[in-house]
Amino acid sequence: MKRIYMDYAATTPVDPRVLEAMKPYFSKKFGNTMSLYSIGQEAKRALEEAREKIARLMNAKSGKVIFTGSATEANNMVLKGIAFANRDKGKHIITSAIEHHCVLESARWLEKQGFEVTYLPVDKYGIVNPAGLEKAIRDDTILVSVMHANNEIGTIEPIGEIGKICREKGVYFHSDAAQTFGKIPVDVKKMNVDLLTVSAHKMYGPKGVGALFIGDGVKIEPLLHGGGHEFGLRSSTVNVAGIVGFAAAAEIAKKEMNPEAKRLVKLRDRLIKGVLRIENSHLNGHPTKRLPNNANFWFAFIEGESVITQLDMHGIAASTGSACSSESLEPSHVLLAIGLKHEEAHGSLRLSLGRWSTKEEVEYVLKVLPKAVERLRAISPFKGRW
Repeated sequence: MKRIYMDYAATTPVDPRVLEAMKPYFSKKFGNTMSLYSIGQEAKRALEEAREKIARLMNAKSGKVIFTGSATEANNMVLKGIAFANRDKGKHIITSAIEHHCVLESARWLEKQGFEVTYLPVDKYGIVNPAGLEKAIRDDTILVSVMHANNEIGTIEPIGEIGKICREKGVYFHSDAAQTFGKIPVDVKKMNVDLLTVSAHKMYGPKGVGALFIGDGVKIEPLLHGGGHEFGLRSSTVNVAGIVGFAAAAEIAKKEMNPEAKRLVKLRDRLIKGVLRIENSHLNGHPTKRLPNNANFWFAFIEGESVITQLDMHGIAASTGSACSSESLEPSHVLLAIGLKHEEAHGSLRLSLGRWSTKEEVEYVLKVLPKAVERLRAISPFKGRW
């Protein structure tokens, strides 16, 4: 049976070139970067070279990038660290209704600690209105956090415009770029961000490695205290092998990102065009302002979980809602935020492409999916009730 991976937005396989770069740091160059002897300093040099490569891809200075264990950790550090370090100025935070769960859950936790959070609505495409954001900023606002592009529906936000507003208002601006880093241009200067989150495993690097850009003058409290690693902002022995892999993935992206994005857009648009030929199928997210590899749909009268099962029986791996919370029976908060009803949101399917996706695979999906939808609708208890 064919095995076709269409869930690159959830995670990506490690590129063989990345794996080769990592191998020596598991057993030969295994030193602790805080050690003064040569083996430790060898690892330290690899760490700093990796930091420079990651910084270069986001147009930042290397000393402004710290490594974390994940994008989730970095996002937690931003919200909680900014909140507690700046509570003398204010206790108001602004984010959007479609952020990743790690941002939203951090915001809800902060509300229990006495902070106030405004959750900005989005339009039917999932776009935050910069004018609405500007109105939401108050004298006691200390942080705005809006993701660069949504992990479920792929919509790209007007980050540069939002960042400009925040800069004019003197408010820290953070963007979660886990889904965009290595796929589309990410430039901390053009985006006007003070903090930026990125992740290795979304761009053909290893799992367990994230990074956080922290701009000049940003006042932030560490989550982890200990031996003073990462400029005293994230104590914990660093994952040198993983970080070297992240840097290798960044170097590959820097060389290949633009032609790869063009290739994926062609595959994505072919996929969208083909799926929308299915009766009562709908595209979620903006038709053009979306990630090159993202196609998200909802189908009337059926549930996404059933579609996933049918596709898996034909060797196709896809997702419904976000992969990080796919075991939840609740409909996607993102799809509800763009105006879908509960039953519509339950009928969602995300197909996300990547480095090893081919035209033949897209055509195979377009052959299998319509039959799967037809089969499920034939036995659906929902048909005729909508």
